[in-house]
Formats: sequence, structure tokens, C-alpha cells
Amino acid sequence: MFTKVLIANRGEIALRVIKTCKRMGIKTVAIYSDADTNSLHVKEADEAIAIGGYTPRESYLVMDKILNAITASGADAVHPGYGFLSENDEFARKVAEIGCTFIGPSPEAIDALGDKTAARALAIENGVPVAPGSKGAIESYEEVRELARTIGYPVLVKAAAGGGGKGMRAIFSEEELKDGLAAAQGEALTSFNDGRVFVEKFVLNPRHIEIQILADNFGNVLYFPERECSIQRRHQKVVEESPSTAVTPELRKAMGEAGARLVRASKYTNAGTIEFLLDTDGSFYFMEVNTRLQVEHPVTEMISGVDFVEHQLRIASGEKLSITQEEIAQPKGHAIECRVCAEDVYNGFLPDTGVVDYMDIPSGDGIRNDTGLYVGYEVSVHYDPMVAKLICHGDTRDEAIELSLKALDNYTLSGFRTTIPFCREVIDSAPFRSGDYSTKYVEKYWHDSGISQQSEMVAAVAALGFDSYMARRVPDVE
Repeated sequence: MFTKVLIANRGEIALRVIKTCKRMGIKTVAIYSDADTNSLHVKEADEAIAIGGYTPRESYLVMDKILNAITASGADAVHPGYGFLSENDEFARKVAEIGCTFIGPSPEAIDALGDKTAARALAIENGVPVAPGSKGAIESYEEVRELARTIGYPVLVKAAAGGGGKGMRAIFSEEELKDGLAAAQGEALTSFNDGRVFVEKFVLNPRHIEIQILADNFGNVLYFPERECSIQRRHQKVVEESPSTAVTPELRKAMGEAGARLVRASKYTNAGTIEFLLDTDGSFYFMEVNTRLQVEHPVTEMISGVDFVEHQLRIASGEKLSITQEEIAQPKGHAIECRVCAEDVYNGFLPDTGVVDYMDIPSGDGIRNDTGLYVGYEVSVHYDPMVAKLICHGDTRDEAIELSLKALDNYTLSGFRTTIPFCREVIDSAPFRSGDYSTKYVEKYWHDSGISQQSEMVAAVAALGFDSYMARRVPDVE
């Protein structure tokens, strides 16, 4: 097993990795930008190394800075978290070249599956269902236009590299195509330094279902009960649950086995996620593979009792999987995750910034909080707006819903606007309670007018009283 792990990331995922490493007796090294000097992951790690800069392009995306930090720290392994360089095969290769272990798949597997066009081709070869579309990356407007005419509108233009909904545009007519293509290519280039895109038929009313896998170096592949990730804005998830109300045991097995075939064909190891679109008729189509740990992995941990970071570490150190498919085939209860993002849900989910001046986070049986927030923490414009995750687990879906609502009612965070009001309305809505919803939820049901944008501050004042609230506030940052 490793003695020291450098975490090439920040925020709550860095803290998540640190937590498991501490339990396993492994030393940790944090890296941090100038913007993250006072972040909790810096304080919680055994060592911390400054890499400078404020934006990702000046810090967490600069390979040489991170490689130098690895060498300086003497770390024998690197955990990439998610985002940044976690799905970059060149980074994984360079980590190996300096004699360090990359906690994740091999560079070859990342190359084969992390690139969406390559993964799509491999899926077709191995009998995994895919939606009609391009066989590979397309660069010119003329090529995209001809393909769109062939498969019919609407189409989805997607970045070939990366994920998280970035570099993705739904195009409903030829009149929208030129601007939509340019926007997708530009966002892909900015987010992943790779402007390539591919095109596929846009399924109009799908559900977003994903299968978590673990694979070791001895040919063992496990697939876990599915996660439902259909509550999204800007193609990015906000509320996730496991299991899905739309997936039968038979469908779960079919999707899991399809994902396992793809994993075996690519010789993939470590943790990963196979994402599918589920159509209203029960057909499912492969979307992509996330060759890393997912943001929403906690819901699967809650319904399986498996610590995925621990298994990532064990697999990367050469151990065999110690659990079997039979042990994880059936979900143990139900779990719901709410992403707490610094966004104004009443103004198009625009990112917000500010300083945490009061917080009171719920706790208790069945409640888990993954966050790096503290009073005085500054949410800046430099990084993703997600600042916390609330995960609730119950023996049944109804219990998980009621516990989530209670927890959200008692989740007080002030200093900037958040997605908490949105998450509460979603979970208490008739479509969610019935389990009959799709990726079109926001478009169909969310109405953002007529509600105070100061709800978090109002909640804090109500909880404390005005005088106590003002006394606890952090002075405004000029």
C-alpha cells in the first residue's frame, strides 16, 4: 500500500480523499493555488505545496507544477479527483514516467474511453447500444451540417474530450447550427484545451442513468446499482438518486453487463462510470465513460456500503477486489444527493460569489455532508460553483425523500445564493415523488420568478434572530 498520496485537486473532493487516506494510515499532500491558500484541504493534509496562480490554467491544469510538487513531496501515488487533469492521459503517463502511481486507469484506457469518439467506436464494436451519429470527431461546419441533415434534427453537439456538460449544445434546426457548433467548440477548447466535437441524435425526453464500475488488474469487473442523474441544468447534474425508479432488475443487469463489456474490451482498471440515456420505450444508449471518480459517487457508497476511494487506492497498489458482484447486486435502501452550488436559481442559475458569513449544516443518522466550506470561506469566480454535497439515505425512497427535505429545511448557508431552494422544490415536487421525470425537469417544471433571491439570508435571520445574525457576520470584503 502507498505511504504518501498527493491529491492533484482542491475543495471537497480533496477533503474526501484525505478522509479515507487518514483512516488507512496514508500520509497526504495537498497542492493549492493562490486563491486556495486558506482552503480546508490545505489545512487537513499532512503537507501542502503552493503552485501559484488563480485560474485553473495557472494552477491545477499546469502539469509541470504538479509533477514538480510530486517530486518535491516524495509522494508515491497521485489521486486526481475529478475535473482538471483527472481524465488526461498525458498527465497519467507523465506521472508514471517520474516513478509515481496514478490512482486511476492506465493512460491507454483513458485514451480509449476518455475520448468520447473513441469510446463510442469501441462501444459499437462490443455490442453496446449507441444513438445514431458521427463515428468520430468532426471539425468543419459543412460536415456537421450534412450529418445533421442525414440523422435529422434535433442533434447534440458534444466535446470529444472531458465532460461535466461543458462543450455541449442541443441544436434544433439548421438555423441554430453555425452558432451552436462554434459555441460548443469554443467551450470545449477553453475547458479541455481540445476543440474537437462529435454529433449524435438528440433523444427528446430521456433519463440520464449511469453505472458505477470497479475493475482490478486481475480481470475482475464489478458494476453497481444505477444512479439516476436526470435533474440537470446546463447539462450538469444537481440532484441524483440511487436506485432509479425507471430501472427494473432486468434492465439494471442489461446496462451493467453492457458497461462491463466495454470496460473489459478497453482493459480498464480502477473506478469509472458508464453513462447511458434511457428512452421512454426502455431502450438505452451509451453516452460516455467518465474515467475517474464521479461527483455523485456518495449515493452509491450509501446504498452499497463501499468506500470507492479506498478501493481506488487498493486497486492502484495492485490488490484484488475483495467484494463480489453478488454482494453489491441489490441496493441497500435509497440515497439522494443534492449539489449545493453558488448559483442564483431565480436568475437562470447564474454563478454567484461571496463570503460565507453564517452556516449551519444538518447532521444525524442517514445524513452525510461533503464540503470544504467554513465561515469566512470565499467563493470566487475562478472555479466550479459547486461548494458542497448533501447526501441522505433511508431504508426506502420515501424515507430518503423526507430526510432530504428535513435536512434542506435545516441547511442554513448565507453570504451568496445557492441551489438549496431549487433542490428542495425538486424533491418535494409531484414529478420527483412519483419518480416520473426526465432531463427536461427544469424546462418543464422550474419557474424562477416571484421568489425572494435572499432566501438563504432570510433563513439565517429566522434561525438566529437579527441581532445574533448580524453579530456573527464576517465583515464584507471590499
